[in-house]
Amino acid sequence: METSTAPLVNLLRTKSKQALLLYLEGFREACCLHRVIILCRRSRKLLIRTGQCFLLNGFIFLGSMFVLKSVVIPTLLWILPDQCSQFSSQELCSGGSILKFYSFLRRGLVQLLYVFWFYPFYVFSIILSNLWYNDIAKHGFAAMETSGYATTDPSKQNETLRNTEHQERPAGLGGVMIGIGEQAYSLLLLSFFCIEVYATGLLPFIGKFMNFLLLSWMYAYYCFEYKWNFTEVGLDKRLDFFETNWAFFAGFGSPCVLAIFFFSPLISYGVMAILFPLFVLTATGSPAEEVISAKRRTWKVAGLSRLPIFYIADTLS
Repeated sequence: METSTAPLVNLLRTKSKQALLLYLEGFREACCLHRVIILCRRSRKLLIRTGQCFLLNGFIFLGSMFVLKSVVIPTLLWILPDQCSQFSSQELCSGGSILKFYSFLRRGLVQLLYVFWFYPFYVFSIILSNLWYNDIAKHGFAAMETSGYATTDPSKQNETLRNTEHQERPAGLGGVMIGIGEQAYSLLLLSFFCIEVYATGLLPFIGKFMNFLLLSWMYAYYCFEYKWNFTEVGLDKRLDFFETNWAFFAGFGSPCVLAIFFFSPLISYGVMAILFPLFVLTATGSPAEEVISAKRRTWKVAGLSRLPIFYIADTLS
């Protein structure tokens, strides 16, 4: 029995080591934030857009949350106390009805702030930030091409992916329509995947772990999608490359998720809205294909198999 299971144990150990090495490579690539500084120094437009994103989401949005927690709520507690010891006359506190009324007023005023400021600003920030993310990726990609920063031509970094395509995208209107169709399908695919991410978070015991893992993949895909759009990598090849190198992209997305995983939803959004453009630029400057190929060449056995991460979302789509 021990002899028959030994090859399986050795195979499992080898695959686990390969997955861990690729995960660490992805994590390291995501943490190469010095690329952001270099690219921002090369492009004034990129610096302005990145600064606007930080100003909107960091200074205004998160700043508003900080003012609410540190100034507004303590002030309301001072004006509308929640303890009898804070009343000058104990008769006012008899029965506790005044405390309930004050608590109702505090909650009502805070909810009004959320309804008329935070939630509308949240929607506005999502729309404007997504427009800016595309500009940030575009200016970052242009800065790479003109500055000579990348070790290889950025337009050739995805050559491995494009060379595996069996059929080139047709020129003219047909190619444009295919590109629009791919973008629409990609949007639908990721929408279903977002629902899947939310649903896994509700699972008992393993829910948190699965949610963290799926979020890591989701943010990693978002970060690299801008680069793949500019280098015109087809959707099928993106998904194939992503799912074949799932350990690398799990590692790349982990720092994104670690930064927001333990905050409330609104604060998590504000933090991610600041950090996301930085990781987009890191992905834009990352020679991921070369890093993965170099790591795989050191393996003496077959590499990791493809993991159907988007199977459910793809089936629904």
